[in-house]
Amino acid sequence: MTAVKDRGEKDREKRMSLGQHLIELRKRLFISAIAIVVGTALGWWLTDAFIWDALQEPVARVAEARGDDTAIIFQTISSSFDLMLQIAFTMGIVISSPVWLYQIFAFLVPGLNKKERRFTLAFFASAIPLFFAGCAAGWFVLPNIVKLMTSFVPEGGETLLTAKEYIDFVLKLVVAIGIAFVVPVFIVLLNFAGVISAAAIIKSWRVAILVIVLFTAIATPSADVVSMFMLAIPMILLYFLAWFIANMHDRRVARRNALEFGEPV
Repeated sequence: MTAVKDRGEKDREKRMSLGQHLIELRKRLFISAIAIVVGTALGWWLTDAFIWDALQEPVARVAEARGDDTAIIFQTISSSFDLMLQIAFTMGIVISSPVWLYQIFAFLVPGLNKKERRFTLAFFASAIPLFFAGCAAGWFVLPNIVKLMTSFVPEGGETLLTAKEYIDFVLKLVVAIGIAFVVPVFIVLLNFAGVISAAAIIKSWRVAILVIVLFTAIATPSADVVSMFMLAIPMILLYFLAWFIANMHDRRVARRNALEFGEPV
């Protein structure tokens, strides 16, 4: 009876039409959007409270070390308000990450069978710390990047950083690295869903390393090789960790199939 019930539940999941998938996707996107809006409201308050001071700190350190007037400038009368909104929205994405990451997992969960759904909590518990760790890694290398890029200013010159370009660079660096750190979790999730095998993951390791290095080279200035490798090394290690977990899962599935259906391991 239990086997029939499990089979019926799996059949219902597989019979979801395209329309049902789109409705489910719309629901998940709506919940994520609401969470980001709430996070943006909180991000606005945090920006005014201390985030803007934290963003200026690397530039202030450079100005103090050089003994010049290195500073961030606003070119238009509305640029400060626009940047406040941009920072608040980015903070909203970061703050609401537990919600929208869960919605992504919840949308992909029907692809897993009943036994494998218990791993959803493990995916969720891994994705959130990794996202925040990636954001922290991007923030950690930021002072080195600012110091390096302003070191090319000739003696006697002054560095006036346009606020929009500076904030765009910082926010993209932090969020992009955060998302990149979560990608291995999705690789494992796709493996559990049967979309990709561990063999395919390890077969593509050269391409993966190349993509990671290119990504970190784009996210950091080309002259800052140290920061590039500081970001690339943990991402490469996470990729191989994802392969290891996927490989363990594939072996377990192979053994289970061998016991149930007599298939070779």
